[in-house]
Amino acid sequence: MHAYAANVYTSVTQELSKYKDRRFIAVEQEFFRLWWDTVASDSLKKQVRQLVTEGRLEFIIGGQVMHDEAVTDLDDQILQMTEGHGFLYQTFGVRPRFSWHVDPFGASATTPVLFALAGFDAHLISRINYDLKRSMQKNKKLQFVWRGSPSLKAKQEIFTHTMDQFSYCTPSHLPFSSSSGFYWNGIALFPDPPIDGVYPNMSLPVTKETVQLYAKTMVENIKQRAAWFRTSHVLWPWGCDKQFYNSSVQFRNMDPLMKYINQNSKEFGVTVQYATLSEYFQSVHQTNLSWDVRGAEDFLPYSSEPYQAWTGFYASRNVLKGVARRASSQLYAAETLFTRYRVSFPDGPVAKDWALEKLRALRWAVSEVNS
Repeated sequence: MHAYAANVYTSVTQELSKYKDRRFIAVEQEFFRLWWDTVASDSLKKQVRQLVTEGRLEFIIGGQVMHDEAVTDLDDQILQMTEGHGFLYQTFGVRPRFSWHVDPFGASATTPVLFALAGFDAHLISRINYDLKRSMQKNKKLQFVWRGSPSLKAKQEIFTHTMDQFSYCTPSHLPFSSSSGFYWNGIALFPDPPIDGVYPNMSLPVTKETVQLYAKTMVENIKQRAAWFRTSHVLWPWGCDKQFYNSSVQFRNMDPLMKYINQNSKEFGVTVQYATLSEYFQSVHQTNLSWDVRGAEDFLPYSSEPYQAWTGFYASRNVLKGVARRASSQLYAAETLFTRYRVSFPDGPVAKDWALEKLRALRWAVSEVNS
Protein backbone atom coordinates (compact mmCIF):
# COMPACT_ATOMS: atom_id res chain seq x y z
CA MET A 1 0.00 0.00 0.00
CA HIS A 2 2.89 2.36 0.76
CA ALA A 3 4.30 1.85 -2.75
CA TYR A 4 0.86 2.37 -4.26
CA ALA A 5 0.25 5.60 -2.33
CA ALA A 6 3.73 6.87 -3.17
CA ASN A 7 3.04 6.48 -6.87
CA VAL A 8 -0.31 8.24 -6.50
CA TYR A 9 1.21 11.35 -4.92
CA THR A 10 4.19 11.44 -7.26
CA SER A 11 2.10 11.16 -10.42
CA VAL A 12 -0.69 13.44 -9.17
CA THR A 13 1.80 16.18 -8.28
CA GLN A 14 3.34 15.99 -11.74
CA GLU A 15 -0.03 16.00 -13.51
CA LEU A 16 -1.56 18.85 -11.49
CA SER A 17 1.46 20.99 -12.31
CA LYS A 18 0.84 20.65 -16.05
CA TYR A 19 -2.58 22.35 -16.21
CA LYS A 20 -4.06 25.02 -13.97
CA ASP A 21 -7.63 23.70 -14.08
CA ARG A 22 -6.84 20.27 -12.59
CA ARG A 23 -7.67 19.55 -8.94
CA PHE A 24 -7.09 16.82 -6.36
CA ILE A 25 -8.05 16.27 -2.71
CA ALA A 26 -5.85 14.33 -0.27
CA VAL A 27 -7.56 12.85 2.78
CA GLU A 28 -5.51 10.71 5.18
CA GLN A 29 -2.06 11.91 6.25
CA GLU A 30 -0.54 8.52 7.08
CA PHE A 31 0.57 7.73 3.55
CA PHE A 32 1.13 11.32 2.46
CA ARG A 33 3.56 11.83 5.36
CA LEU A 34 5.44 8.65 4.49
CA TRP A 35 5.69 9.79 0.87
CA TRP A 36 6.74 13.30 1.91
CA ASP A 37 9.41 12.08 4.33
CA THR A 38 10.84 9.13 2.39
CA VAL A 39 10.03 9.46 -1.32
CA ALA A 40 9.35 13.05 -2.42
CA SER A 41 12.31 14.89 -3.91
CA ASP A 42 13.00 18.56 -3.22
CA SER A 43 11.57 19.37 -6.64
CA LEU A 44 8.34 17.49 -5.92
CA LYS A 45 8.03 19.15 -2.51
CA LYS A 46 8.38 22.56 -4.13
CA GLN A 47 5.62 21.65 -6.60
CA VAL A 48 3.34 20.44 -3.79
CA ARG A 49 3.80 23.66 -1.82
CA GLN A 50 2.88 25.67 -4.91
CA LEU A 51 -0.21 23.52 -5.57
CA VAL A 52 -1.37 23.87 -1.96
CA THR A 53 -0.83 27.64 -2.05
CA GLU A 54 -2.88 27.92 -5.25
CA GLY A 55 -5.67 25.72 -3.85
CA ARG A 56 -5.32 23.07 -6.55
CA LEU A 57 -4.24 20.39 -4.06
CA GLU A 58 -6.46 20.46 -0.98
CA PHE A 59 -6.06 18.50 2.25
CA ILE A 60 -9.38 17.19 3.58
CA ILE A 61 -9.95 16.05 7.20
CA GLY A 62 -6.20 16.22 7.75
CA GLY A 63 -6.05 13.47 10.37
CA GLN A 64 -3.75 10.49 10.22
CA VAL A 65 -6.69 8.34 9.12
CA MET A 66 -10.44 8.46 8.52
CA HIS A 67 -11.28 7.19 12.00
CA ASP A 68 -14.03 4.72 12.81
CA GLU A 69 -16.98 6.34 14.58
CA ALA A 70 -18.49 3.36 16.42
CA VAL A 71 -15.81 1.70 18.57
CA THR A 72 -12.94 4.17 18.86
CA ASP A 73 -12.29 6.33 21.91
CA LEU A 74 -12.86 10.09 21.65
CA ASP A 75 -9.40 10.87 23.05
CA ASP A 76 -7.80 8.75 20.34
CA GLN A 77 -9.92 10.38 17.65
CA ILE A 78 -8.66 13.77 18.81
CA LEU A 79 -5.08 12.46 18.99
CA GLN A 80 -4.97 11.28 15.38
CA MET A 81 -6.55 14.55 14.23
CA THR A 82 -3.99 16.53 16.23
CA GLU A 83 -1.11 14.54 14.73
CA GLY A 84 -2.26 15.11 11.16
CA HIS A 85 -3.24 18.74 11.59
CA GLY A 86 0.04 19.52 13.32
CA PHE A 87 2.00 18.10 10.42
CA LEU A 88 -0.01 20.07 7.85
CA TYR A 89 0.30 23.35 9.72
CA GLN A 90 4.03 22.95 10.35
CA THR A 91 4.69 21.87 6.76
CA PHE A 92 2.31 24.04 4.72
CA GLY A 93 0.74 26.51 7.14
CA VAL A 94 -2.75 25.27 6.27
CA ARG A 95 -5.73 24.10 8.35
CA PRO A 96 -8.21 21.62 6.84
CA ARG A 97 -11.72 23.06 6.56
CA PHE A 98 -13.78 20.08 5.39
CA SER A 99 -14.25 16.44 6.26
CA TRP A 100 -14.50 13.44 3.94
CA HIS A 101 -15.85 10.76 6.29
CA VAL A 102 -17.21 8.50 3.58
CA ASP A 103 -15.96 5.09 4.73
CA PRO A 104 -16.69 4.62 8.47
CA PHE A 105 -19.47 2.06 9.00
CA GLY A 106 -22.13 4.47 10.20
CA ALA A 107 -22.02 8.09 11.32
CA SER A 108 -21.94 9.13 14.97
CA ALA A 109 -23.44 12.39 16.21
CA THR A 110 -20.19 12.98 18.11
CA THR A 111 -18.18 13.40 14.93
CA PRO A 112 -19.89 16.58 13.63
CA VAL A 113 -19.38 18.14 17.05
CA LEU A 114 -15.69 17.22 17.01
CA PHE A 115 -15.24 18.60 13.51
CA ALA A 116 -17.15 21.79 14.31
CA LEU A 117 -14.91 22.30 17.35
CA ALA A 118 -11.90 21.72 15.08
CA GLY A 119 -13.06 24.65 12.94
CA PHE A 120 -14.41 22.71 9.96
CA ASP A 121 -16.86 24.50 7.67
CA ALA A 122 -18.62 21.39 6.35
CA HIS A 123 -18.88 17.66 7.00
CA LEU A 124 -19.30 14.91 4.39
CA ILE A 125 -20.60 11.39 5.13
CA SER A 126 -21.74 8.40 3.10
CA ARG A 127 -22.32 5.05 4.84
CA ILE A 128 -25.75 5.30 6.44
CA ASN A 129 -28.75 2.96 6.41
CA TYR A 130 -29.63 2.17 2.79
CA ASP A 131 -33.37 2.63 3.33
CA LEU A 132 -32.92 5.98 5.06
CA LYS A 133 -30.60 7.18 2.29
CA ARG A 134 -33.18 6.22 -0.31
CA SER A 135 -35.79 8.28 1.53
CA MET A 136 -33.42 11.25 1.89
CA GLN A 137 -32.68 11.14 -1.83
CA LYS A 138 -36.36 11.08 -2.74
CA ASN A 139 -37.12 14.07 -0.52
CA LYS A 140 -33.91 16.01 -1.27
CA LYS A 141 -32.79 15.79 2.36
CA LEU A 142 -29.20 14.65 1.77
CA GLN A 143 -27.87 18.03 2.91
CA PHE A 144 -28.64 19.49 6.33
CA VAL A 145 -27.23 21.32 9.33
CA TRP A 146 -26.18 18.86 12.03
CA ARG A 147 -26.30 19.90 15.68
CA GLY A 148 -24.77 16.80 17.20
CA SER A 149 -24.58 18.01 20.79
CA PRO A 150 -27.83 18.40 22.78
CA SER A 151 -26.09 20.89 25.09
CA LEU A 152 -24.03 22.94 22.61
CA LYS A 153 -26.75 22.90 19.93
CA ALA A 154 -26.30 25.77 17.46
CA LYS A 155 -22.99 26.80 19.05
CA GLN A 156 -21.29 23.87 17.35
CA GLU A 157 -23.35 23.03 14.30
CA ILE A 158 -21.97 22.04 10.92
CA PHE A 159 -23.33 21.83 7.39
CA THR A 160 -23.43 18.15 6.39
CA HIS A 161 -23.50 16.60 2.94
CA THR A 162 -24.53 12.95 2.55
CA MET A 163 -23.21 11.15 -0.51
CA ASP A 164 -25.96 9.64 -2.65
CA GLN A 165 -26.37 5.95 -3.48
CA PHE A 166 -23.27 5.98 -5.70
CA SER A 167 -21.20 6.98 -2.65
CA TYR A 168 -17.64 8.18 -3.25
CA CYS A 169 -16.93 6.14 -6.42
CA THR A 170 -17.46 6.99 -10.05
CA PRO A 171 -20.11 4.71 -11.62
CA SER A 172 -18.22 1.94 -13.40
CA HIS A 173 -20.95 0.51 -15.64
CA LEU A 174 -20.90 1.43 -19.31
CA PRO A 175 -24.13 0.71 -21.19
CA PHE A 176 -22.24 0.70 -24.49
CA SER A 177 -19.42 -1.69 -23.54
CA SER A 178 -18.65 -4.78 -21.47
CA SER A 179 -15.62 -2.98 -20.06
CA SER A 180 -15.80 -0.89 -16.92
CA GLY A 181 -15.91 2.87 -17.25
CA PHE A 182 -14.26 6.05 -15.94
CA TYR A 183 -11.31 4.14 -14.38
CA TRP A 184 -8.03 4.46 -16.23
CA ASN A 185 -4.77 3.44 -14.59
CA GLY A 186 -2.82 1.94 -17.47
CA ILE A 187 -1.28 -0.71 -15.24
CA ALA A 188 -2.58 -3.81 -13.46
CA LEU A 189 -2.44 -3.12 -9.72
CA PHE A 190 -2.94 -6.68 -8.52
CA PRO A 191 -1.03 -9.85 -9.53
CA ASP A 192 -4.03 -12.19 -9.63
CA PRO A 193 -6.88 -11.65 -12.12
CA PRO A 194 -10.21 -10.69 -10.54
CA ILE A 195 -13.07 -13.17 -10.54
CA ASP A 196 -15.00 -11.27 -13.21
CA GLY A 197 -11.89 -10.91 -15.36
CA VAL A 198 -12.03 -7.11 -15.36
CA TYR A 199 -9.25 -5.10 -13.74
CA PRO A 200 -10.09 -1.58 -12.46
CA ASN A 201 -7.72 -0.20 -15.10
CA MET A 202 -9.36 -1.99 -18.05
CA SER A 203 -11.80 0.82 -18.82
CA LEU A 204 -12.49 1.66 -22.41
CA PRO A 205 -10.33 4.70 -23.33
CA VAL A 206 -11.84 8.02 -24.36
CA THR A 207 -11.34 8.40 -28.10
CA LYS A 208 -13.10 10.16 -30.97
CA GLU A 209 -15.25 7.06 -31.31
CA THR A 210 -16.18 6.75 -27.62
CA VAL A 211 -16.21 10.32 -26.30
CA GLN A 212 -19.86 10.99 -27.21
CA LEU A 213 -20.99 7.74 -25.58
CA TYR A 214 -18.94 8.49 -22.48
CA ALA A 215 -20.33 12.03 -22.34
CA LYS A 216 -23.91 10.82 -22.60
CA THR A 217 -23.35 8.26 -19.82
CA MET A 218 -21.71 10.83 -17.55
CA VAL A 219 -24.34 13.51 -18.12
CA GLU A 220 -27.18 11.05 -17.50
CA ASN A 221 -25.62 10.13 -14.15
CA ILE A 222 -25.06 13.78 -13.26
CA LYS A 223 -28.72 14.59 -13.96
CA GLN A 224 -29.85 11.53 -11.99
CA ARG A 225 -27.89 12.79 -9.00
CA ALA A 226 -29.00 16.39 -9.47
CA ALA A 227 -32.60 15.30 -8.87
CA TRP A 228 -31.64 14.33 -5.30
CA PHE A 229 -30.22 17.73 -4.29
CA ARG A 230 -31.64 21.22 -3.93
CA THR A 231 -28.93 23.21 -5.70
CA SER A 232 -27.78 23.16 -9.30
CA HIS A 233 -24.27 22.17 -8.20
CA VAL A 234 -23.61 18.42 -8.26
CA LEU A 235 -20.67 16.84 -6.46
CA TRP A 236 -19.53 14.09 -8.85
CA PRO A 237 -16.53 12.28 -7.27
CA TRP A 238 -14.07 10.98 -9.82
CA GLY A 239 -12.11 7.96 -8.66
CA CYS A 240 -12.43 5.10 -6.18
CA ASP A 241 -10.25 2.61 -4.28
CA LYS A 242 -6.82 2.06 -5.83
CA GLN A 243 -7.40 4.91 -8.23
CA PHE A 244 -4.99 7.49 -9.68
CA TYR A 245 -2.09 5.05 -9.41
CA ASN A 246 -1.12 6.30 -12.84
CA SER A 247 -2.81 9.67 -12.88
CA SER A 248 -1.38 10.68 -16.25
CA VAL A 249 -3.64 8.07 -17.86
CA GLN A 250 -6.56 9.23 -15.71
CA PHE A 251 -6.24 12.88 -16.68
CA ARG A 252 -5.54 12.01 -20.31
CA ASN A 253 -9.00 10.48 -20.47
CA MET A 254 -10.82 12.88 -18.14
CA ASP A 255 -9.63 16.07 -19.84
CA PRO A 256 -11.03 15.41 -23.35
CA LEU A 257 -14.27 14.02 -21.93
CA MET A 258 -14.91 17.16 -19.87
CA LYS A 259 -13.89 19.36 -22.78
CA TYR A 260 -16.37 17.60 -25.06
CA ILE A 261 -19.23 18.05 -22.59
CA ASN A 262 -18.49 21.75 -22.14
CA GLN A 263 -18.21 22.31 -25.89
CA ASN A 264 -21.67 20.78 -26.24
CA SER A 265 -23.18 22.20 -23.05
CA LYS A 266 -26.29 23.48 -24.85
CA GLU A 267 -27.04 19.98 -26.05
CA PHE A 268 -26.29 18.30 -22.72
CA GLY A 269 -27.67 21.00 -20.44
CA VAL A 270 -24.71 20.88 -18.05
CA THR A 271 -21.17 22.15 -17.68
CA VAL A 272 -18.44 20.35 -15.75
CA GLN A 273 -15.21 21.39 -14.07
CA TYR A 274 -12.58 20.04 -11.72
CA ALA A 275 -13.21 21.29 -8.18
CA THR A 276 -12.00 20.88 -4.63
CA LEU A 277 -14.42 20.63 -1.73
CA SER A 278 -13.70 24.29 -0.96
CA GLU A 279 -14.95 25.28 -4.39
CA TYR A 280 -17.98 23.00 -4.21
CA PHE A 281 -19.14 24.08 -0.76
CA GLN A 282 -18.51 27.73 -1.63
CA SER A 283 -20.91 27.35 -4.57
CA VAL A 284 -23.52 25.71 -2.33
CA HIS A 285 -23.09 28.44 0.30
CA GLN A 286 -23.66 31.17 -2.28
CA THR A 287 -27.15 29.82 -3.02
CA ASN A 288 -28.26 31.23 0.37
CA LEU A 289 -30.73 28.41 0.96
CA SER A 290 -32.11 27.50 4.37
CA TRP A 291 -31.43 23.95 5.49
CA ASP A 292 -33.17 21.44 7.73
CA VAL A 293 -31.61 20.98 11.16
CA ARG A 294 -30.76 17.53 12.48
CA GLY A 295 -30.35 17.08 16.22
CA ALA A 296 -28.17 14.70 18.20
CA GLU A 297 -29.40 11.57 16.39
CA ASP A 298 -26.70 9.39 14.84
CA PHE A 299 -26.71 7.10 11.80
CA LEU A 300 -25.84 3.85 13.60
CA PRO A 301 -25.82 0.98 12.99
CA TYR A 302 -24.97 0.97 9.30
CA SER A 303 -26.96 -1.32 6.99
CA SER A 304 -26.01 -1.62 3.33
CA GLU A 305 -28.86 -3.95 2.30
CA PRO A 306 -31.76 -5.82 3.93
CA TYR A 307 -30.50 -8.15 6.68
CA GLN A 308 -26.97 -6.78 6.35
CA ALA A 309 -26.30 -4.68 9.44
CA TRP A 310 -22.59 -4.01 9.85
CA THR A 311 -22.42 -4.65 13.60
CA GLY A 312 -20.01 -7.58 13.89
CA PHE A 313 -17.01 -5.31 14.39
CA TYR A 314 -18.60 -3.92 17.56
CA ALA A 315 -17.58 -7.07 19.45
CA SER A 316 -14.87 -8.70 17.28
CA ARG A 317 -11.07 -8.28 17.45
CA ASN A 318 -11.20 -7.97 21.22
CA VAL A 319 -7.47 -8.70 21.63
CA LEU A 320 -6.47 -5.95 19.20
CA LYS A 321 -8.88 -3.53 20.86
CA GLY A 322 -7.35 -4.37 24.23
CA VAL A 323 -3.84 -3.72 22.93
CA ALA A 324 -4.99 -0.41 21.45
CA ARG A 325 -6.53 0.75 24.73
CA ARG A 326 -3.44 -0.22 26.73
CA ALA A 327 -1.17 1.56 24.27
CA SER A 328 -3.32 4.67 24.56
CA SER A 329 -3.22 4.63 28.37
CA GLN A 330 0.56 4.15 28.34
CA LEU A 331 0.97 7.10 25.99
CA TYR A 332 -1.03 9.45 28.22
CA ALA A 333 0.80 8.19 31.31
CA ALA A 334 4.17 8.74 29.60
CA GLU A 335 3.22 12.26 28.54
CA THR A 336 2.11 13.11 32.08
CA LEU A 337 5.26 11.69 33.65
CA PHE A 338 7.50 13.47 31.14
CA THR A 339 5.78 16.80 31.80
CA ARG A 340 6.07 16.42 35.58
CA TYR A 341 9.70 15.36 35.22
CA ARG A 342 10.60 18.39 33.10
CA VAL A 343 8.90 20.74 35.56
CA SER A 344 10.49 19.16 38.64
CA PHE A 345 13.91 18.40 37.13
CA PRO A 346 14.55 20.74 34.19
CA ASP A 347 18.23 19.77 34.17
CA GLY A 348 17.70 16.08 34.89
CA PRO A 349 19.72 13.27 33.27
CA VAL A 350 17.02 12.19 30.79
CA ALA A 351 17.68 13.92 27.46
CA LYS A 352 14.67 16.02 26.45
CA ASP A 353 15.12 15.51 22.70
CA TRP A 354 15.44 11.73 23.10
CA ALA A 355 12.29 11.52 25.24
CA LEU A 356 10.28 13.74 22.89
CA GLU A 357 11.29 11.62 19.91
CA LYS A 358 10.10 8.47 21.70
CA LEU A 359 6.81 10.14 22.62
CA ARG A 360 6.27 11.33 19.03
CA ALA A 361 6.82 7.80 17.72
CA LEU A 362 4.33 6.43 20.26
CA ARG A 363 1.79 9.13 19.42
CA TRP A 364 2.02 8.24 15.74
CA ALA A 365 1.56 4.52 16.46
CA VAL A 366 -1.36 5.03 18.85
CA SER A 367 -3.12 7.42 16.47
CA GLU A 368 -2.95 4.73 13.76
CA VAL A 369 -3.92 1.66 15.79
CA ASN A 370 -6.72 3.22 17.81
CA SER A 371 -8.57 4.85 14.93
